[in-house]
Amino acid sequence: MKLQKIRLKYTTMLLLLAAILPAQSLRLKSPDSLVVAADRPGAYLASLYDKNVGMVVNHSSALKDGKHLVDFLLENKIKVKKIFSPEHGFRGTASAGAKVESGKDAKTGLPVISLYGNHKKPTAADLEGLDILIFDIQDVGARFYTYISTLSYVMEAAAEHKVKVMVLDRPNPHGYYIDGPVLELKHKSFVGMHPVPIIHGMTVGEYARMVNGEGWLQGSVQCDLEVIPCRNYDHNTAYELPIKPSPNLPNRLAVNLYPSLCLFEGTPVSIGRGTDYPFQLIGAPWFKEFGFSFTPEDRPGAANPPYEGVECKGFVLQDFADSYMDGLGEIYLYWLVESYRMAPDKSKFFKPFFTLLAGTTKLQEQIVQGLTAEEIRASWQDDLRAFQQIRRKYLIYSDY
Repeated sequence: MKLQKIRLKYTTMLLLLAAILPAQSLRLKSPDSLVVAADRPGAYLASLYDKNVGMVVNHSSALKDGKHLVDFLLENKIKVKKIFSPEHGFRGTASAGAKVESGKDAKTGLPVISLYGNHKKPTAADLEGLDILIFDIQDVGARFYTYISTLSYVMEAAAEHKVKVMVLDRPNPHGYYIDGPVLELKHKSFVGMHPVPIIHGMTVGEYARMVNGEGWLQGSVQCDLEVIPCRNYDHNTAYELPIKPSPNLPNRLAVNLYPSLCLFEGTPVSIGRGTDYPFQLIGAPWFKEFGFSFTPEDRPGAANPPYEGVECKGFVLQDFADSYMDGLGEIYLYWLVESYRMAPDKSKFFKPFFTLLAGTTKLQEQIVQGLTAEEIRASWQDDLRAFQQIRRKYLIYSDY
């Protein structure tokens, strides 16, 4: 990637950063004693010995010593029969949106069934002969991150075919706040299936309990669900993911910025796919007043990125993410609002995908109307308070 530092214009810095001065990041606790559910075999192994097991897993399904959960269960004589993989595949290397084929795992010889593309929900044939499905995937806590959509389809199919689901829980790096517009069901899609805000502040296990308890599975079916919780985790705990959850979230900074930058995927603004710093940059060829340049390239995990081979002017957000976004507790809207203001053709700024990511048409309408970031966030508060009441019923861990 070509990355050249140029002097930033003072006016641009004011436009994008002046509004942040009154804010203050939250103080989060150290996670030193935290134990994820997969590292608590005493809580789940005994109940698996006489079962035919399917596993919904990917590369993040690892124990603290680095051993994959599939290998660990096989070593302990658990009858693992099938592997189900989400977006990015079993090994977590496929680009966002790329077709992931079913096949066979070279190491174990187990069949791998892709739950992405046109086959998002397990079929009766997929589940035939299974007694239980184990779901153990590291999520990042944003509604449009598709692993929780895969979880919902898995629970729905399991409920319909009388298969139990066991979730091995993992912390949510954005579990210390809720924020963003609540999804309207008429905009339901694989990047948003349920009426929750962009940041729901729940672990995968808590989210599964809510989907089940609120009757959000198709036909209001109820899944036979068991959640194995983490130990020594609560919603004031800081958590840095030990394994990158997908190819374009390579580090803590990208994870911190993801809820704020993913909305740009529904616009003509690049967020750094095809560079060394995905989800740590914003830019476009028409960002003339910005002070950095980068040129996206086709590469593993980022096939055919926006503006491939085209120089983009932009803004590097790594220092900002490290010093300000870490523990901020809100989606940062100023970049989105200002990018629209600077767009040379505003009629082409929002793509249809933006509405699916936002879960509503209101956010686009508010930006077009010229509302400030503060005014937009204020409009979410009633819905967030209502969601908080629902969320509270399904929490496993102490809240923030």
